[in-house]
Amino acid sequence: MATRRRQGLRRLLWGALAVLVLLAAAVAANTVRQGSRQIDVPAVAPVAVDAAATAQRLSAAVRFPTVSHDGRPDASAEAFRQLHAWLERAYPQAHAALRREQVGGLSLLYTWEGADRSAPPIMLMAHQDVVPVAPGTEGDWQAGPFAGTVHDGFVWGRGAWDDKGNLVAMMEAVELLAREGFRPRRTVYLAFGHDEETGGERGAKAIAALLASRGVRLEFVLDEGLLITEGVLKGLDAPLALIGVAEKGYVNLSLTAHGTPGHASMPPRDTAIGTLARALARLEARPMPAQIDGVSAEMFAAIAPEMQPGPRVLLSNLWLFGPLVRRQLEQGTSTNAMLRSTAALTMVAGGNKVNVLPGQAQAHVNVRLLPGDTAEAAAAHAHRAIGDAGVAVAQASGPRAEASPVSPSDSASYRLIARTVRELFPGTVVAPGLMIAATDSRHMLPIADQVYRFSPVRARSEDLPRFHGTNERISTANLAELVGFYHRLLVADAAATMPQAGPPAAR
Repeated sequence: MATRRRQGLRRLLWGALAVLVLLAAAVAANTVRQGSRQIDVPAVAPVAVDAAATAQRLSAAVRFPTVSHDGRPDASAEAFRQLHAWLERAYPQAHAALRREQVGGLSLLYTWEGADRSAPPIMLMAHQDVVPVAPGTEGDWQAGPFAGTVHDGFVWGRGAWDDKGNLVAMMEAVELLAREGFRPRRTVYLAFGHDEETGGERGAKAIAALLASRGVRLEFVLDEGLLITEGVLKGLDAPLALIGVAEKGYVNLSLTAHGTPGHASMPPRDTAIGTLARALARLEARPMPAQIDGVSAEMFAAIAPEMQPGPRVLLSNLWLFGPLVRRQLEQGTSTNAMLRSTAALTMVAGGNKVNVLPGQAQAHVNVRLLPGDTAEAAAAHAHRAIGDAGVAVAQASGPRAEASPVSPSDSASYRLIARTVRELFPGTVVAPGLMIAATDSRHMLPIADQVYRFSPVRARSEDLPRFHGTNERISTANLAELVGFYHRLLVADAAATMPQAGPPAAR
């Protein structure tokens, strides 16, 4: 009997070993099979850019305090008008070659007529407005937030990165091309909204409606978005350029709990604030499910072959290691946001006197929606997670947007952007990604099927808090690279859309 048990155990161990060997072989074969998806192109010398002069012009643009204020759409109107006049003075060749229209009050739409009017046009986007400086933090800036200081190899100030850097770089590129007598093959639109930071309803949305009324259908749109990061993704030694093929939607939920008002000396077992606090704790502890699919799966498929051996094996075999990878990604705030619809507790109100029990307490939750999730699904999840009929969950008034459609990463337009990155930033890994914040480009979805969100701004982990934060800046060298990127993109697009020579048409 003992002999048979030993023999059975031996067969079991050999069987388990065989399974492990086969599994290891499958993992190894699958890892090797996942070859590089990067476009293999030679490096291209960028156009010559006077980096110092460009930095001074961005400095001048930063000095116009074009701040967007919630509820006060015209508060900075004079600063916008001054910026418009300055743009005309700073870029005379561009203004001679392009037609400029003012839309929605203070937004700008430039039209550069192409030689081939039958070719669908393209659009480059940036925005003129900036977010306010947080009150009380002005003294924390190394240079005045609207001084436009150029120092230590950087342009400092609110808007230097978001998003006047892109706006100035586009105008610099167009100025260079116009001076050379360049004419695009297809019509090029430059759309510079003035209220992106408050939703873009008066600016970009009005531009889209104007173009729609003229029957315009865009080939593709390129707006601000994801960046060229270094050292942000562990296991990837090369710089990483993520091209946003979609952006999250957003909705605000209101949570309301009621209680019996009265004197604080005789509190009941359940109060409005206590009920609401428990509901918020449960909601925070039970987020919407995380998943590696859609855009995130496509991104990792493009990145995996370029990673160090360990991470490459894991990301190339998500069919096996998916749960492990997901748990790791959930630990980081930015990577967690790529995998799920997030719910952030942003506002709480309840009570107006220290010794009076309030009859109502309310909180607001900002939800950012993955493609495929909806505002209704987010509200339903909140109901389930809270599990208390005494807490009312509703969609709050104000702006909301569903997640955008996913633009293709196998299109000629995406390849044009990716190729330009690889030509000018050699060795950079390019992959599709998800924009977790909102941009003006979502307003162009009714007139464009391909909308991409990417800025060739270089950033490390320590730079990310500067975005909408203190000491916003962009390096003068990187600013020159932005000019080169838009210059190359327009030249390459013109070459790509030129009609090919062929036999004469039959008569």
